[in-house]
Amino acid sequence: MKNLEKVRLVFSETLKLPPDRIVDDLAYNSVQEWDSVAHMALVAALEEAFDFMFEIDDVLEMSSFAKAQEILKKYGVE
Repeated sequence: MKNLEKVRLVFSETLKLPPDRIVDDLAYNSVQEWDSVAHMALVAALEEAFDFMFEIDDVLEMSSFAKAQEILKKYGVE
């Protein structure tokens, strides 16, 4: 599985949304499933899936699926 597919799967499973809804413009608070509690669960799931820990600034800046992909590149996830 490619990393982008894995990231999409983590978003899908954590937010309980179908994979086809996980698109670049999916944004924090744009759907009721991605609230503050789900955001922290998403952070934890991504950290577990790729075996690293986000810096706090990255957690705060992860405002969309596209931004998450950009941030993950800093950690070698492409």
